[in-house]
Amino acid sequence: MRKILTVLAALASLSLTNCGYNAIQSEDEQIKGNWSEVVNQYQRRADLVPSLVNSVKGFAQQEKDVLLGVTNARAKVGSIQATPEVLNDPAAFQKFQAAQGELSSALSRLLVVTENYPQLKSDALFKDLMSQLEGTENRITVARNRYIKAVQDYNVTIRSFPSNLTAMMFGYKEKPNFSVDNEKEISTAPKVDFNPAPAPAPSK
Repeated sequence: MRKILTVLAALASLSLTNCGYNAIQSEDEQIKGNWSEVVNQYQRRADLVPSLVNSVKGFAQQEKDVLLGVTNARAKVGSIQATPEVLNDPAAFQKFQAAQGELSSALSRLLVVTENYPQLKSDALFKDLMSQLEGTENRITVARNRYIKAVQDYNVTIRSFPSNLTAMMFGYKEKPNFSVDNEKEISTAPKVDFNPAPAPAPSK
């Protein structure tokens, strides 16, 4: 009897392997790992915002609307629970993506404003914060690209025969991905030119 059970277990395992079950499991775990890195890098960016806002505020208090916009966008990002469950809820994923896009836009507007304050641009603390922000944006791009690739592989697997039958049997569905519409906006690292434009030559 024990031998029969062993054989049946082996056959079941072989069947699950051939029908794509193991591949689905592996790719699903890969997505979760890549998602954690995306969230970590976005959190790293959000953590920089208060210091960046305070740094700008010290030189440009009159830019209240822009500063408030960044602060509110960060608060909105912080209100979203970016758990792995988000990956199975397209509406929640879209909400997360939209909030991150708003923060990206708010930061871009803030950096445009800073161009009007040469003293701020030469401030050591501001330069350090900008260096950290640019590095973080680059990490976000890398993390997002890895996540995008992992989701593409997974979605292809659960749509392909015979693994699509296994996916339907166990309730695996396509996972949402970052849209192309705001890919450029979010994945482009903000830049600030710390080199002032050369003064015009005196007229003769």
